[in-house]
Amino acid sequence: MSFWQALFSNSNDRLIRSLQPLVDQANSFEESMEAKSDDELRECTKQFRGRLNLSESLDDLLAEAFAAVREASRRTSGKRHFDVQFMGGIALHRGMITQMATGEGKTLVATLPVYLNALTGDGVHVVTVNDYLSRRDAVWMGEVYEALGMSVGVLNHDTSYRYDPTHIAKENTEALDAERDQTGAFRVVHEFLRPITRQEAYATDITYGTNNEFGFDYLRDNMVSDKSQMVQRGHNYAIVDEVDSILIDEARTPLIISAPDEESGELYRTFSRVVPHLVEEDDFTIDEKLRTVSITDNGIEKVQKQLGIEDLYQEGGTRYVHHLEQALRAQSLFQRDKDYVVTNGEVVIVDEFTGRLMPGRRWSDGLHQAVEAKEGVAVQRESRTLATVTFQNYFRLYKKLSGMTGTARTSAEEFHAVYGRDVAIIPTHRPMIRKDLQDRIYKSEQGKFHALIAEIKKCHESEQPVLVGTVSIEKNELLSHMLTRAGVTHQVLNAKNHEREAEIIAQAGKPSAVTVATNMAGRGVDIILGGNPSNESDAKRVLKAGGLAVFGTERHEARRIDDQLRGRSGRQGDPGTSQFFVSCEDELMRVFGGDRIKSLMERLGVTDDDVIENRLVSRSIAQAQERVEGHNFDSRKQVLEYDDVMNRHRQTIYRLRSEILFSENNRERVINAFDMTIQSLVTWHINENTGEIDTKEITDALRGIAPFAEMLGDSISQYSGGNKESLIEYLKTEIRKLYEKHEEIIGAGQMRLIERAIILRIIDDVWVEHLETMESLRDSVRLRAYGQRDPLVEYKLEAQRLYSTLLSVVWNRVASVIFRIQVDPPLSNQAGLRRGEPTAVSEKSELGRNDPCWCGSGKKYKRCHGA
Repeated sequence: MSFWQALFSNSNDRLIRSLQPLVDQANSFEESMEAKSDDELRECTKQFRGRLNLSESLDDLLAEAFAAVREASRRTSGKRHFDVQFMGGIALHRGMITQMATGEGKTLVATLPVYLNALTGDGVHVVTVNDYLSRRDAVWMGEVYEALGMSVGVLNHDTSYRYDPTHIAKENTEALDAERDQTGAFRVVHEFLRPITRQEAYATDITYGTNNEFGFDYLRDNMVSDKSQMVQRGHNYAIVDEVDSILIDEARTPLIISAPDEESGELYRTFSRVVPHLVEEDDFTIDEKLRTVSITDNGIEKVQKQLGIEDLYQEGGTRYVHHLEQALRAQSLFQRDKDYVVTNGEVVIVDEFTGRLMPGRRWSDGLHQAVEAKEGVAVQRESRTLATVTFQNYFRLYKKLSGMTGTARTSAEEFHAVYGRDVAIIPTHRPMIRKDLQDRIYKSEQGKFHALIAEIKKCHESEQPVLVGTVSIEKNELLSHMLTRAGVTHQVLNAKNHEREAEIIAQAGKPSAVTVATNMAGRGVDIILGGNPSNESDAKRVLKAGGLAVFGTERHEARRIDDQLRGRSGRQGDPGTSQFFVSCEDELMRVFGGDRIKSLMERLGVTDDDVIENRLVSRSIAQAQERVEGHNFDSRKQVLEYDDVMNRHRQTIYRLRSEILFSENNRERVINAFDMTIQSLVTWHINENTGEIDTKEITDALRGIAPFAEMLGDSISQYSGGNKESLIEYLKTEIRKLYEKHEEIIGAGQMRLIERAIILRIIDDVWVEHLETMESLRDSVRLRAYGQRDPLVEYKLEAQRLYSTLLSVVWNRVASVIFRIQVDPPLSNQAGLRRGEPTAVSEKSELGRNDPCWCGSGKKYKRCHGA
């Protein structure tokens, strides 16, 4: 054990000891809670909230509230929280990341801090890794919360629900049978879920949903045109299930809301036909560690010849080069049935860490279109980014954040550095007796699979259930084919048949069961020995055979994912084994020195079927994993460092947007916009040497603000000799008078609505343009590394300059647009129009898509109000 590991262990031991007095205090309320009737138990929630509103804190209520939850759980589900589960609940309430072994009841543990923090009335979010688990957990735990008078909502991609024990779904029962609970009780989770609106789901005391749903709702809420369209009501407290998967593994990809751009997909198809003719090493090189592709001079010449052009850079600019690079990446680095699947004519991303499909998610920067072109499916148009946020910065919005997982220890440094969260390792209720066997290493993949098949057959014949974990759908299906040829009955679980996940896992612990799964089986599921708690004879047969045997077909990039697979076995003190079968041709081995080991084996005369159990080789694999983890940590850290810069801009824009949205009167903001614009306008048109004011240019510029401002021309000319401040004050006064007349014509109430709509629209337009500018800036600063300058420092310097002008751009545009909006005036004001008083510019009804927009934004109509 290293110094740091020892230090961490000692610190964790002290933490666990410090929790015991609170656990004892909670236990002291058990008898009094048992004595309460159901109504009295439900009444506890009102009493706790009353005490909280007076003077007590959540910490003061903790012991009693935990005891109430334990009693509610005992009465409804028959499950009584163990003392170690109380410890986990306290750590979660304190905003820590808790590591709890598989089968220790993390879902039940979460009810303790969720209930306690929901007493504030500000809402608690429980974050799960997929829609199914959000529904399942809401139903499983919903009856506990219901017994305490708490409401429970569920966010899913298509529909939102409320837990309602009186509701019986009228949906197709055949489609729902796949969603049985994993204890074998065959409860259909939809049965107690009543469809509601998204706003209603957020209005409940406790809301279950995925990280994507919460994150995208945050972005959408900051794009609405009316406050009634917002769904979230703040970020009080979140508990993240499988926290390392969500806050670390998925944190490399930001959430992006985008809209289709006008560009055709023909270039993607053109380059997808070109790149298969390029030869690796001669025409391009691949860096598998960094997952990058570089075109060589020879490759450029070959591409130019195939396209029939003389100079790729001259004729197509960066656009052609960009398409070429993305086509190469799609061809060389992204594999079908590993990185993505093609289903119903669409390319759907496969999550590399969980093995699940990610419908609706697309790779950015044209990569997704390049993969679509490669696969010959319809190429969707490129998109403009409308809003984006990283998971790191989204979850840092919460006043309090905590999480649960079976594998947090190896990522403790990242949890502390990025989120400021400490890790607490909670002891198991019963001792862990699973045997983690040493890796079996083979020279070739073929030899490895032959040995694995033999081991699976041996377990199958002895009635020991087997779970085999694969890293991709491709390997998953290959192994399934080999098992079929070997005559071994088995079940297959991958992203292609994920709808049967619960059903397959429910049977995976039965005697002689063989389940071949991707990483999907490593998250959020328990495999019950015997397949059903009520079937004691099957459970005994499995226990006699040695419990669940888990085999990994290769090591993953992150040790945590290996540990998750191991963790499917040995739950709650059950017996079991785990072992990894590794070959020198595995991706991790091949990238990090597998060829050297393979050459050594060949020199020693090792055949394909020979097995090596060598600690030195196993250690080299662990070191390779550490290097990959370090590289991925650096990658996520870099994404975060860049997004931290953007986060300041985002918060400023979103804060301003919220103020506008919730304000009934933005008139003074518009007046201030005029003042700021006039101040800069006059300052800009003063000769620095003579002090002379160019009143003609100022008059022309004012026409861009108020189309009828030419009436000020003669008055302005008297200030040409100087007297800047007097001119500014005069113009401010006159523009206000014009605006008052404009308001009188349109009507004050209507004008308030116009002001809000215009300001929000301009904020959104400026923000989208700013996002594109910042994205281009990030691409350009990378080149400055060649000049021995730090790209991040350069990015921050340039970003600060852009940030300093961000709001002034908004208000300048507001000032130039607000007069130009036409609204049918009230009848009482139409006489004034006939007398020739100033009026707004008409919106043209026959504008072409490429004409300048009527609103004065300077954009084409199709890009603005015609969008």
